[in-house]
Amino acid sequence: MKQKICSVFDSLRDLVLEKNRRYGNAALKPMQIFSKAEADEGIKIRIDDKINRIIYSDTIRRNDLADLIGYLALYCVAQDWTDFSDLLD
Repeated sequence: MKQKICSVFDSLRDLVLEKNRRYGNAALKPMQIFSKAEADEGIKIRIDDKINRIIYSDTIRRNDLADLIGYLALYCVAQDWTDFSDLLD
């Protein structure tokens, strides 16, 4: 089980890093041409949109879940929440 969990997070890490590179860090440094929302607000909008897509879909798509996890991770980065060891009991 440990290896499978690590594989999921390793693969998602690589996906988020590659998408962040391809999109020029747009989630954390938005160009603000049309929307003037700050990075964390823009990420929350993307999360809402992704959850909406999941709710109204007949099936849960792997891509939607990967995007949702990625946006949640980027939100953590935007909040400077990079260490969760304090949450361990």
